[in-house]
Amino acid sequence: MPFVYATSSYLPEKVVENKDLVQFPERYRHVIAEKAGIYTRRHADGECTSDVGARAVERLLEKAGVDPGDIDALICATSSPDRIQPATATRIQELCGIRNAFAFDINSACSGAVYALRLASALVKDGHRWVVVVASEVYSKIMNPKDLATFPYFGDGAGAVLVGRSGRYELCDFVLYSDGSGADVIQVPARGTMKPVEQVEDEKQLYFTMIGREVYDFACQRGSEVLLHLASVHGVTPDRVIPHQANINVINEIAARSRTPPGRMFTNLDRYANTGGASVLIALDESTALNPSDRHIFLTVFGGGLSWAGAYLRAA
Repeated sequence: MPFVYATSSYLPEKVVENKDLVQFPERYRHVIAEKAGIYTRRHADGECTSDVGARAVERLLEKAGVDPGDIDALICATSSPDRIQPATATRIQELCGIRNAFAFDINSACSGAVYALRLASALVKDGHRWVVVVASEVYSKIMNPKDLATFPYFGDGAGAVLVGRSGRYELCDFVLYSDGSGADVIQVPARGTMKPVEQVEDEKQLYFTMIGREVYDFACQRGSEVLLHLASVHGVTPDRVIPHQANINVINEIAARSRTPPGRMFTNLDRYANTGGASVLIALDESTALNPSDRHIFLTVFGGGLSWAGAYLRAA
């Protein structure tokens, strides 16, 4: 069976507090914490997505005591890649000296990390020894800095997991879903082949957008469904639930609908905001360090696509 052998995370050094968002009127800056539970976030300064991801992977390998040359595969989950091509994973591979692996990206927005863990699990079952999963996002560079509805609520960071044949937590189960009828709910409208840059009529189309009410309803419904499903199938009550760090009100509603005591929901979005696909792995790294006695851990994620997913980790 595949296991989580080690975890790590990296947050850029630059801390941006709500009071630093001076492009917005002061009366609105006070609402950010109340509306989403966010007080600070990190912004990459002179770093791109592969730089941030590489720092997390370097920490992971050092922590695990595994040589970069022993890694068989590297999967990067990102929805804010360095470039349309090549894969961001290949630059992380080069930066970290992972010479003997194959490397590729997946993009399932904020659900990407769990999708990547599922792929890593399959690769280990197929005979690979070590697979690195890194979820890395630099959302500050795909957001419109003038958009009060999005810019204050996102941050940058990376989380990484080493999956192998033994380890601290067994990867017991996954559930993966998507619904393409909601493909336009969360998107960056331009810069791809659907709307090349030369066809852009409004520069706002170059930036991340979402339909807030639809996202809230979707996240609360699907995020709680995943938890109820895992609990029912496995007959366990999680010691810790690690949700995608989207919004404190979403997390509280998921807890209520899934009948999870709020104290079991791990959160760190007050410090990092929504780091997209990286959020659940950053939270996993922090939670397992703070709560080493947790035996049953559920992950629940949701994002663009629309996509949602979950995972059950059991202490070995």
